[in-house]
Amino acid sequence: MFPLIQNIKSHKMNRSTIILNAIQIKQRIDRIAYQIYEDSSNEQEIIIAGISNGGFKLALLVNEALKSICPIPTRLIEITLEKEKPTNFQLNPAASISEFKDKTIIIVDDVLNSGKTLMYSLRPFLDCDVKKIRTVLLVNRDHKRYPVAADFVGITLSTMLQEHIRVDLTGGNEAVYLE
Repeated sequence: MFPLIQNIKSHKMNRSTIILNAIQIKQRIDRIAYQIYEDSSNEQEIIIAGISNGGFKLALLVNEALKSICPIPTRLIEITLEKEKPTNFQLNPAASISEFKDKTIIIVDDVLNSGKTLMYSLRPFLDCDVKKIRTVLLVNRDHKRYPVAADFVGITLSTMLQEHIRVDLTGGNEAVYLE
């Protein structure tokens, strides 16, 4: 009797619910691109900085959507943070601080959980005199422990801490899952 209950519990835990499908993700990315364009319409260049993995994949899609509607040149950068020591970062392609002077920086991540990653991703741009920094998130879970806020959000979800959000941005299989 107890193994049956255990199997039911493990089956429930492995279930995923689709929160956003590919069409909905595209709609949200397009809306975010228009919001960025509206917010940055007087800029000479927009720097889109995606946080490694999911954030960078989303940054690629946002950059593509922005280029289709906006004549402003964009530059794509990947921010890699060390998990053990998040104050250590790497920019790819490598860039000097002077390259960001008086620029608009758009930091992109797929999911905001505690805000820690987003907070540390600001570090590369704090030593330079940027014009403004904006943040883009596909999913805001709103469990912030750090004083960061998203400027442009695809969807905000009220989730329980033990729930997990999985974002799949691989071509043709785009979806956001609640697990």
